Amino acid sequence: MLTRRQFLANSAIGAATLLIWPKLTLAATGSDTRFLFVLLRGGLDGLESVPPYGDPGYQAIRGALALSPSAAKPAHKLDNVFALHPSFDYAAQLYAQGQFVPVVAAAPPYWGRSHFQAQNCVENGTSKPDGAQTGWLNRCIACMPGVDGLACAAVMPLTMRGPAKVETWSPPLPTEVNPILLQRLQPLYAADTRLAAPFARAVTQQDDSPVLESGVGMMAAGSGKPGKPKQGGLPVMMGAAGGFMGKADGPRVAFVEDDGWDTHANEAAIVTRKIAELDAGLKAFHQAIGPMWQRTVLIVATEFGRTAHINGTGGTDHGTGGSMFLAGGALRGGRVAGNWPGIGSGELYQNRDVHATTDFRSVFKGVLAAHLNVSESLLESRVFPGSAAARPIETLVASGRAEG
Repeated sequence: MLTRRQFLANSAIGAATLLIWPKLTLAATGSDTRFLFVLLRGGLDGLESVPPYGDPGYQAIRGALALSPSAAKPAHKLDNVFALHPSFDYAAQLYAQGQFVPVVAAAPPYWGRSHFQAQNCVENGTSKPDGAQTGWLNRCIACMPGVDGLACAAVMPLTMRGPAKVETWSPPLPTEVNPILLQRLQPLYAADTRLAAPFARAVTQQDDSPVLESGVGMMAAGSGKPGKPKQGGLPVMMGAAGGFMGKADGPRVAFVEDDGWDTHANEAAIVTRKIAELDAGLKAFHQAIGPMWQRTVLIVATEFGRTAHINGTGGTDHGTGGSMFLAGGALRGGRVAGNWPGIGSGELYQNRDVHATTDFRSVFKGVLAAHLNVSESLLESRVFPGSAAARPIETLVASGRAEG
């Protein structure tokens, strides 16, 4: 039997260990988890990213934008209703391993069509665009003693503003010059006997400059050269976040953002390219964070969905219900989450949008509670005030997975 003296001695040793090696203790108890929030600014089309090919109304309403597992370029089949966009190659692998979950028909509480107001609502964590001057992710960090945050962004985003300590990181300024500009400058420099040779050498050095070893095979903006990642692009930023978070003393909570997701015209080409970047970002993050992946959950969200109908320029306009994505080794994945409302006659919101059935905050709260151990009382009172109606989804994180 454990005596009172032995109990007190063991308690003292445990307390000393916590004070001297807090990171070691967190890892030993399984609470040294990681969380990344990725915000896609512009409004990703949920019907393209997670096509409901099995819905009877889908093909008719989407026309040329319709995707399916039986198409010439097949979407990745998930079940008898949903698939993933063809560019989600790596995400489909994660899904098969139980480490990826799409959430359908999801939206923030704001159902308007303004990019800025919708993004503010997503980032401040309230039901209104002007509901708070601080961000829910910062307030979450403030509820976790001893935890700092990381924002991979040039400017501190709203979701990371607040009382908690948050560092920012962004890649160095690009050294590669737009090739179109070089073409226009070349005749001018060629006419100058003193500058022609140095200019030619500079162009050659740019062409021979080292390639970032991110393994994502992206193209530099405007260069047309495969293998050179876009400076500061999503794969680079997510890879950097993974590198920081994968360290034993790395940040537990981080944020990455990306823009260019607004698709009023030529949507098929834009979405194909942007989802390929997101997919490469998932791979870069997974590789960079290393073994810590098993203790990680990341959430990808956008401010709203798109209209169900295609407009006259091959695109879609601002809508309501869209998609979210969760990934990570601590996830209970390999399934589609959310309640699908259908897109047939009478099922659309205002006869134009997917009707949102899942509040973003339900997803956030479910992950923060189960994965970061933030109490429900703090989630309700501080992180997402006024969100009692948005009940946390409690089945997103695998029980015991984070202890890895």
